[in-house]
Amino acid sequence: MKTLILVSLLFFSAGSMLAQKNIDALLEQYNTRSIPYISVQELKMDEDTYTILDTRKKQEFLVSHLPNAVWVGEQPNDSILNTLSISKSKPIVVYCSVGIRSETFGEKLSNKGYTNIQNLYGSIFAWKDAGFTVVDSLSKKTNKVHVFSKVWGKYLKTGDKVY
Repeated sequence: MKTLILVSLLFFSAGSMLAQKNIDALLEQYNTRSIPYISVQELKMDEDTYTILDTRKKQEFLVSHLPNAVWVGEQPNDSILNTLSISKSKPIVVYCSVGIRSETFGEKLSNKGYTNIQNLYGSIFAWKDAGFTVVDSLSKKTNKVHVFSKVWGKYLKTGDKVY
């Protein structure tokens, strides 16, 4: 009986590990590195240098976001970008949940002539998992992170998951 239980546990554990790819594998699968990455540690050390753009859905941003991030949505919107008055050469960091949508946003910014764009590697999930602060819609520290869906939620290791 113990052998059967052990074999079952090993089988389910292995299946679970295979199903839960890490963020590295996910980014390798979906991104082309067309927008260079910046690590959460690099951004944290010099975050005042960058304009930080949140490229997620509004409801995700309202749950939590990086301090001083500006919500711009999933598609570059000329009116939003114009109100930000960002120089086309100013250092910009884009992020989303893990870094896939933000790469697409960064590519579109690049096509509009922006020249100094970086994609936050692992995005808000990596930021939170590194122990850095996220804030809510009132700019108050929160432990909540909108994970987009239960499928994507498995990539966030810390914090309170919101769907």
